[in-house]
Amino acid sequence: MYNILPKKLIIINILDILNKYTDAEHTMSQKDIQNKLESEYSMTVERKSVKRNLMDLIDFGYPIEYSETPRKTLNKKTGEYEDNSILTNFYIEREFDNSELRLLIDSIIFSNHIPKGDRKRLIDKLEGLSNVYFKSRMKHVAAIDNIKTMVNALFYTIDILDEAISKGKQVKFHYDEYGLDKKLHHRKNKDGEVREYIINPYQIAATNGRYYLVCNYDKYDNLSNYRLDRISDIQLLDTKIKPITELEGMKKGFDLSKYIHEHIFMFTDKAVRTKFIADKYIINDIIDYFGTDISFSDETEDTITVTVNVAEGDMMLWAMQFSTNVTVIEPKSLSEKCKQNILKAAQRYKDICL
Repeated sequence: MYNILPKKLIIINILDILNKYTDAEHTMSQKDIQNKLESEYSMTVERKSVKRNLMDLIDFGYPIEYSETPRKTLNKKTGEYEDNSILTNFYIEREFDNSELRLLIDSIIFSNHIPKGDRKRLIDKLEGLSNVYFKSRMKHVAAIDNIKTMVNALFYTIDILDEAISKGKQVKFHYDEYGLDKKLHHRKNKDGEVREYIINPYQIAATNGRYYLVCNYDKYDNLSNYRLDRISDIQLLDTKIKPITELEGMKKGFDLSKYIHEHIFMFTDKAVRTKFIADKYIINDIIDYFGTDISFSDETEDTITVTVNVAEGDMMLWAMQFSTNVTVIEPKSLSEKCKQNILKAAQRYKDICL
């Protein structure tokens, strides 16, 4: 590879070898590194030089680990054996271990809000944080490719929103929805004109496999949620946002975790104290959706009564999903709405199921 040995590259190539071939389970001796320098970089380097460069990298602060084995070596000048040690099993300590990288990669694979091309690019970057032994599950990317048209400007939207939130500035954008042509179109008002949204942005939340903007539509005094993959033509404005403490119910500030558990499907209606009777064997599902800020009461052999604060729209949708396992009992108005939804659903199947 090199006609003349560039000694300054030895240390760089050794670091490259450690990054490519080592971790806590795959270590290399000085001889192994010496062989790699020769086979992959056409560099013939003495073992002493390998050791010296390894020690320099450690002195420079690189997270390189090794083991030290005591041994006795013959001092040719004195003819006596002296205590010494050999340094071996070198590896670079990684910021992410393989299980953590796999978790991050799986999160990207199953994120519907990230376009396929960007998913592959992010996964490639994450793979680059490990070594040649790391096996990611790239085959799943094509298998779960979303049939929906993804918005390629998603990351730009996130950047603008991040800047707006950090600076306390408003944004404006168009909000898109699908038509029968299976393409996204700008939402229009009643007069058929494209609707422009001027928004006070507060938080970006990831839930249900999608990104949402938690914000305030400037004309009103409540919180709204918008899917980031439906936002287009976003612009950062110079106008200051409305403080979130001025919104209804936000005088004490905003708790994102509490908000997500109260709005599991990101409906924007106000959270209400809700009671429902549930089959005990779906307790895992209840906690998965609502978290642990719930209370149980009136336990029987098969059922449990659950009390939770949740937005009505979210509760209605969740109750429909678990309609054979859940009965909403309070508030009465919500119980009646759930009942009417189930009756409507049954009516749809009336003629089909004769």
